[in-house]
Amino acid sequence: MLSRRNFLTAAVGVAAAGGLAACAKEDDSSTGSSSTGGAKTITLGFSQVGSESGWRSANTTSVKDAAKEAGYNLKFSDAQQKQENQISAIRSYITQGVDVIAFSPVVVTGWDAVLKEAKAKKIPVVLTDRSVETSDDSLYVTLVGSDFTDEGRRAAKILEKVLTKAGHKGAVKIAQLEGTTGAAPAIERAKGFKEIMDAEHKADWKIVVSQTGDFTRAGGKQVMAAFLQSNPDVNVLFAHNDDMAIGAIQAIEAAGKKPGTDILIVSIDGVKDGFVAMSEGKINAIVECNPLLGPQLMDVVKKVKDGEKVERWIKTEESDFMQDQAKAALPTRKY
Repeated sequence: MLSRRNFLTAAVGVAAAGGLAACAKEDDSSTGSSSTGGAKTITLGFSQVGSESGWRSANTTSVKDAAKEAGYNLKFSDAQQKQENQISAIRSYITQGVDVIAFSPVVVTGWDAVLKEAKAKKIPVVLTDRSVETSDDSLYVTLVGSDFTDEGRRAAKILEKVLTKAGHKGAVKIAQLEGTTGAAPAIERAKGFKEIMDAEHKADWKIVVSQTGDFTRAGGKQVMAAFLQSNPDVNVLFAHNDDMAIGAIQAIEAAGKKPGTDILIVSIDGVKDGFVAMSEGKINAIVECNPLLGPQLMDVVKKVKDGEKVERWIKTEESDFMQDQAKAALPTRKY
């Protein structure tokens, strides 16, 4: 079994060799109704960002499946990418008196008031996937999620390999498709990428245009079409997730250009459709962001409910997610 980082390198080689083969809807139903030893069933209120991408769908499935496996009573809400919907859902969980609240925040700021309400009711809050900025660090217990800044750095480093394999010479003119404005992954992935770019490629790399595609395929397509109108000479696309990259591919092809050749593409996530595009030579490399946080989250929820001390940031564990997605996309290939 290849490690995640070795598999990433192998995936770049595959792609570069010639295109081979992330008002609310609330679910009040319980996914768990029993617990062992006569102990009270834990009730978890979870507010999800939405269903904007393949990554997010995998994340939601992981949370629901893990809650069921743990025997928790899960109250789930889809915020449809609106902060006001998440705040409403969290207040509903407070009113219902759930044991623990977990949520993946749409944006970084604007949470103090509702988190203070949860703290006043002594309901612990766990952040998943994304961080927040608060005036009081005690308003949430921990964050279970990835290092987005490092993902941005890894995207820049893997772009170096893509450029080398493509035999690219001369200026690197980069279009950047950002995630949702104000969201932690958008802020931190851009920061990490620019950190490497400024430190190691100040003379030859330049981000010539950058705008949010809101982590959606439709957004990626629309914004990339506008990029090509205003900056037809861009030769690299850095997309903050696979779905925006896939949307951008449609715009690139509509403009008569060849994605993966005329415009080299690096994205982040590692979902099945991203690997399909990479097998076709349309995406050159993908950096993993593991969405399978459910088991870790349920473990943390149990510890928090029991009053155990947990780390302030619990980083996402390495998994076989990317390899599984690649196998689903390319079932006849060995990894």
